[in-house]
Order: sequence, then structure tokens, then C-alpha cells
Amino acid sequence: MGRRESSAMVLLALVLLHGVQAGRVLPVEEPDVSATVKATRVSVIIIGAGMSGITAGKTLSENGVKDLLILEARDEIGGRMMTHDFGGITIEKGANWIEGVNGPNVNPIIPIAKEIGLVNDRSDFENITNNIYGANGKVDLEVAEPANKFIEDLYESSESLALRLTNDTDVSVLTAQRFYGRFPVTPVEMALDYWYNDFTSAEPPRITSLKNTQPLPTDAIFGDDVYFVHDPRGYKSVVHHLANSYLENKNETITDNRLKLNTLVNKIEYSKEGVEVTTKDGTVYTSDYAIVSVSLGVLQSTAIDFVPDLPFWKLKAIYTFDMAVYTKIFLKFSKKFWSSGSGNKFWLYADERRGYYPIWENLDSEFPDANVLMVTVTDEESRRIEQQPDSETLDEIMGVLKNMFGKDVPTADDIYVPKWVADPLFRGSYSNWPVGAEPIVFQQLQAPVENIYFTGEHTSELYSGYVHGAHLQGMSIANSLLDCKKNQKCAPTAQVYDNLSRDCAGHLEAERNREKLMWRKKIARLEKELTEARHVK
Repeated sequence: MGRRESSAMVLLALVLLHGVQAGRVLPVEEPDVSATVKATRVSVIIIGAGMSGITAGKTLSENGVKDLLILEARDEIGGRMMTHDFGGITIEKGANWIEGVNGPNVNPIIPIAKEIGLVNDRSDFENITNNIYGANGKVDLEVAEPANKFIEDLYESSESLALRLTNDTDVSVLTAQRFYGRFPVTPVEMALDYWYNDFTSAEPPRITSLKNTQPLPTDAIFGDDVYFVHDPRGYKSVVHHLANSYLENKNETITDNRLKLNTLVNKIEYSKEGVEVTTKDGTVYTSDYAIVSVSLGVLQSTAIDFVPDLPFWKLKAIYTFDMAVYTKIFLKFSKKFWSSGSGNKFWLYADERRGYYPIWENLDSEFPDANVLMVTVTDEESRRIEQQPDSETLDEIMGVLKNMFGKDVPTADDIYVPKWVADPLFRGSYSNWPVGAEPIVFQQLQAPVENIYFTGEHTSELYSGYVHGAHLQGMSIANSLLDCKKNQKCAPTAQVYDNLSRDCAGHLEAERNREKLMWRKKIARLEKELTEARHVK
């Protein structure tokens, strides 16, 4: 059996498994029927109070739909924008950067951040080649600079190939690297390759789509600067600000009974007559419509039982995309043993094993005198680390730090390791676009099924994986629901996607090609300006 046939069989098995579980051939946790209570019917139920769900509620409320209900499983709103008290400082467990700044268009998160005075600073990545370490300490510039030049050229070559892949079949980022003639093999090259690719996508080049991720729309449209949030209120304060604009609150604490916290949804029944949402405690909430804003990872699990089963095209879209894992590990020390200041913000660790505690950031400027370091791991390393005790992770990390800075490095006093995959409310960090998944899949991800709508960062074709993607999709999906509710202009559902025509797929591909042509022209113009500037010098 070939890899393609094998992948197809696995996908079919997942879909069938979902159906079997939804049909209760396998045992599933059922609410206590004797405790079932039916609540008053509302117009719209929103499941999940993260950025996308709260934004959707705001959009509905501003357009006259105020009889809504938001059900959130956690004890606070914000979704994956959540904080943790780490030795007296507020660290971001999840989303940490405003990504896509100082470009031709304004990132929609920026005005909100300015309005609430969100504390954030631009991340400076410029001196990374000067801060590469290996098993024997700092790597010489004679080794680091040629390796960085190679990876930069490789990355630019991959972008050029991506722009040429208009009507061609998609390839992975790794395949594009092979087109260049060679790909990263040394520890330093692999660390830099990780920096350019995995640090953003949270998955390796062999998995990530080239055609649909390079150039990154966020960079091209909003800019490639990123700003690190280190506000005591947390990045989640952006979500709280949006929620407070339409939910009743007292001193910015939400008191509105339309928001139900600690309310875990485990079943959604839908028909043309309406929606019934059942929670773990047996309460049944009814509505005309529902917006599901849980993560892609939750949709891929069997945490929510849809009755009837979601159609094949929807399940196929859900299972096609990846829920990546991006883990920031925080370490607190009694004293500082590293250099800080300009040019020393980020470091790379180059190991024989790609992705082994590779990206380091000191948080000296954000939290003076706190002596905190942050190391980022992704994908399989994240999954591996989640399965072991934190004490074992600390031992591994201390081994890396001793390689980097010498044997006298003191052991960290404290460590915090988020467990995204193990968390049943998320099952991962954010979505990534895998090789072979066509843009039509995004249309399927966000398309409604009867009166069930879907939103979240994973439904954004241009900005999947980003906070602004979740925000913009919340508005978009809410407006789509409003158009259906008020004007009977309802988005296409099963009848379109069950019989998807080549014309529809071709139209979507043509739209994507027009975007790429725009980027090609923009890149060519910038290259011309750069060349002219060099001649002037």
C-alpha cells in the first residue's frame, strides 16, 4: 500500500471512528438524564468564549441580536489567551505576540491594544547569528554566518517557488528545499531552519504546505514585526475589553447571565427546527442557531457529540488540518548567568537532534530582576515532554544550559511546562496548514451545517494560527449568520460541498492566484527599490 493510499485509509478510519462514537456503538459519557433541565430558548448559542467566540457575540449584539448565550468550559474567558502566575510575574501560557505589525495595513489587534494600553514591546531578532550555541558553547561566527546565509537563501528560494506554484500541485516546504539542491543537515543549519520555519508553523518543513504558507499573508499584509505582550492583566485583556463592550459588567468583571462559565458542552443536536446544546451537568440549552468556536483539536476529538453526525465533507475538512503544538517552557533562577541587553535577547541551541530545546529568550527587559528564561519547543518534542515529569524536563534543560554556558550554571529554582495536548479543552496550540490541503478545505471548515456555524483561527484561510485570524473570523461568521437570519442569504452547506464542482474549486484557486500575483509584484517592487538604494549609496 502506497503512502497516499495509506493516508486515505487513515483518514477514512478517523471519520468512521467519529461516526461510530457519535452513534454510541462505543461507550460515551452521558449526562444524568434525571438531572436534565431545559433553559429558555435564545436566538444564538455561542460555544467557547475565546477571541473568536467573544468577537462573534459582539458582532451579533451590535447588530440587534442580544438574546444570545455564551457557554464557556473554563472559569474565565480568553480561550488560549491565558496567563499563569510564575513566581510573582504574569506570564502568557498561550498567545504571547501581536504578530503582523508595521506593514501596509493595520493589524486589527493594534487599535484594541492601544485603546486599553496593553504593555508590549517589539521583539528584536536581528543578532541571532551571534547567539548560536552548541554542545561546546558558543558557535564561532565563521560557522554561524555562512550557515545563516545558506538558510536565508533557502528560505527566499522556497518563497520564490511558492509564488510559481499557481495551478501546480502543492509541495511541502522540505520539498522546496530539495529543489534548491540541498537542505539543512548540520546542527547549526537545522537550528536556523527551525528558527525560520518551525518557530512560526510549530511543525517541521516536511509537514507544512509551501504553496499556501509562503509568503505568509500576515507578513505581506500587516508587516513582519512582532510585539511581545507582558502586561500584568495578560493578553486576554483584549478579549475582556471586547466582552465588556456588550456584556454587563461591574468594574470590568462580567456579571451578565448570558455568559455561563464552567459550562462544558458535550452534545449538540441540530435540525431545521433549531439547536439543543447539552452540557456535562445535564442542562439543555436551546436556540435557533449555534456558533461553535472550540479549537480544531477539540473538533478532532470526540469531546462533543454532534447529532446527527457531521457530514463527511465537514469531518474530512476537520481531520485534514493539523492541530500543532507550541510549548513555551519558563525557568526561574536565583541569579542571572547570561548576558542581556541589546543583541542578546534570543539564542539558538544547535543540537544533533533537530528541535531539542532550540529557541531561547531572556525576559530581562520584560521582567527586570526576575531572572526568567523561556525556551520554546514544538511538535513531537512538545508531545514527548508532556508525557514526562517536569523534573525530567528540568534535568534535560539544565544539561543544555550547561553545554551553552558552562558547568557552573545553577539549577533553576522553578519550572513551568504548559500541557496543551493533554488539556481536553484545547488538544493543541494552534492550527497549521499541512501539505496537500487545498484552500477549499477552509471553505468547508467554516461552512455551516444546517444552523450550526463554525469559527476560530482554524477557519481563517489567510490568518490561521493567529489571534487576529480568530478575531476576524468571529466577525465574518457572525455576519454570515446575520445575513442568513435577517435576509435569508444563507451560506452554502452540504448540498454544495457534497457535490463540489471543478468550477467552484477553480474559482477559489483563481482567487488565490490573484493574491499571489499581487505579492509577486510587491516583492519585485521592493527588490527594485532596494537595488536602487544600494546604487545611491
